[in-house]
Amino acid sequence: MKSAHRSVLIMVVLSIGLIGLAMLFSHQDPRTSLVQSVSNSASAEPIPIDRLSVAPLVAKASPAVVNIAVVQPSPYAQNPLLRDPYFRRFFGVSEGALQPRLSAGSGVVVDAKQGLVVTNFHIVDGASLIMVMLEDKRQLEAELVASNDQADIALLRIPSENLTAIPLAASDSAKVGDYVIAIGNPFGIGQSVTAGIVSALGRGVSPERGFGLIQTDAPINPGNSGGPLINMRGEVIGINASILTPVHANVGIGFAVPASVVRELLQSVES
Repeated sequence: MKSAHRSVLIMVVLSIGLIGLAMLFSHQDPRTSLVQSVSNSASAEPIPIDRLSVAPLVAKASPAVVNIAVVQPSPYAQNPLLRDPYFRRFFGVSEGALQPRLSAGSGVVVDAKQGLVVTNFHIVDGASLIMVMLEDKRQLEAELVASNDQADIALLRIPSENLTAIPLAASDSAKVGDYVIAIGNPFGIGQSVTAGIVSALGRGVSPERGFGLIQTDAPINPGNSGGPLINMRGEVIGINASILTPVHANVGIGFAVPASVVRELLQSVES
């Protein structure tokens, strides 16, 4: 009896061993599987991935963004006393101080048919000559046709031949967190693009102004003033006007005049 039990036990053990060997040889070594997987992926075609980029938006908008050069009379030249060489020597004013001042900024074409360009009022205030330079290198003399000094915006007119315009946003629909781009001519180095988000709304409301500014962290530097702040639909939601900084360089806080204020100025010209 014991012998029979021993025989059955041996047969069970042998069966389990044979099943284990079969499983061992029938399944692939995980290391071999990993090597084959890497080899297959290396030989396969790379998976195409769409590039996250605002390049198409920039290509569409940048022809409408202009550089503005302004000639302004020297404050010294407007003083009757300082027109006399004797008084200039007495007050220590050099001859060079009487030369006209040159300043620069940015702007954007908002009506191609009428040749209307929006910029900041402080750029063209008191100008004796305003020149607008397009992306295609054309240089056109501009005429100041309307302004709102409280909002710091001005409307210029240039010859309307072969112009590209950017539409104004239909309403002040910008939300905090919206992606935006700014295009302009910072420090006079040429057209440049920066990107960021709308970081706050309604900044600087006062009884005199009557509206709040759009705050953005898209880098805005001197020379960007007057250029557009553009949403991802390719609409102008604001005109870049100023930066908050103690050192005259960008620290991530810029302000733009809302599109609704620009539209009011446009309508005053069209009516």
